[in-house]
Amino acid sequence: MPSRRQTDFGHPKFAVVGHPNKGKSSIVSALALDDSVGISDTPGTTTKKRSFPLSVDGKVLYELFDTPGFQRARKVLAWLEQYDVSADKKHEVVEAFINEHKEDVRFNDEVELLEPIMDGAGIIYVVDGSKPYGEEYEAEMEILRWTGQPSMALINHIDETDHSEEWKRALGQYFKMVRTFNPMQTDLTQHMNILESMAQLKEEWIEPIKASMKLFEQYHEQMFDRSAALLARLIYESLSTVEKRTIKTEEASQEDHEKIESKYKDRLRDLEVRTQKHI
Repeated sequence: MPSRRQTDFGHPKFAVVGHPNKGKSSIVSALALDDSVGISDTPGTTTKKRSFPLSVDGKVLYELFDTPGFQRARKVLAWLEQYDVSADKKHEVVEAFINEHKEDVRFNDEVELLEPIMDGAGIIYVVDGSKPYGEEYEAEMEILRWTGQPSMALINHIDETDHSEEWKRALGQYFKMVRTFNPMQTDLTQHMNILESMAQLKEEWIEPIKASMKLFEQYHEQMFDRSAALLARLIYESLSTVEKRTIKTEEASQEDHEKIESKYKDRLRDLEVRTQKHI
């Protein structure tokens, strides 16, 4: 089985993989700072792998791949296990699976998610910690172990129930690191912690990811400064806003009062909405 794996030069790459509808796309969006990632509650929304590089001044710092969810993990694992090979040869079996099933629609999702991994991407395996752990996930994790690529697991919480402890016990059997990360509630510290974990997956990724973290902190500081300036401008414009209305009598009627007050409030509301969009 000829190997298609390439020597990994250049920026770090990470494939975000897992079961359908576990928040993979939300995590890609958060880590890539890219709101264009398609996010939906409908399982199977992502059907093709898609690359999301994080670039600063034209230089790619790292690259994330949003991938389809596993659909036929047990069948894929059964195919791989036909080959009784040593651990150092297992990745070649995965490559053979990709080559043999590239045009097979039954395994489209598995081929799409495995390709970037076998081209050198580290693995970020995403699970929903609000759902109980089940043995059906073990086939997925075993397939990922066959790839031989460095990997970590992220426990996302889509609902409020918490099954994290059982997930941690199971995930710890398969992954070098297990972290909790909710992309909908993340702050700078959590984001930095996840990037730090990603850097530790491979020695040659430490330096570029650390550089990314430094730039990301600077970016956040710039966003705070710009947001503060926008808020200051909003306060100034709100306090200096004047609404005028021409009346034909010596005193304004109740209707005149109501109309000018309504227009004044509309203008303030428009200022707030515009500022919020910029922030």
